[in-house]
Amino acid sequence: MGLISRTVYNGGCHVLGIIPKALMPLEISGETVGEVRTVSDMHERKAAMAREADAFIALPGGYGTMEELLEMITWSQLGIHKKTVGLLNVDGYYNNLLTLFDNGVEEGFIKPGARHIIISAPTAKELLEKMEQYTPCHEHVAPQESWQMEQLGDYPKQLNAQ
Repeated sequence: MGLISRTVYNGGCHVLGIIPKALMPLEISGETVGEVRTVSDMHERKAAMAREADAFIALPGGYGTMEELLEMITWSQLGIHKKTVGLLNVDGYYNNLLTLFDNGVEEGFIKPGARHIIISAPTAKELLEKMEQYTPCHEHVAPQESWQMEQLGDYPKQLNAQ
């Protein structure tokens, strides 16, 4: 992510990193790029990212990347956000995941319209072009207005208060 952050920043764009306090010593080893916001935990991180982002792009990654990707897909399906979700499918890295989604449609676990929440392409240029043309075409489980995004950031605090 450091190389991507530096490239975006050097291109004149705003860079915002949101990181849980516990990961600071593990993930930040040198000079930071752009704005870095520290949050208390992963729940607060994802809520802040969802509020701040114009869209979501997952690059090839591990469990954390996939977990965040699936949450943003789920939030789109539920109607929490109407932002584009993209996969940069470098060298077919996500082919098996996309096949799993297709199988979920075939087996009746994913609605056909919801399958189109995720956009994928093998190059950044092609992915951005597809994302710019994206229009949500799936039914939301609940209207976006019924979700209170500002409360998502307080999720762990609410649990601890109970």
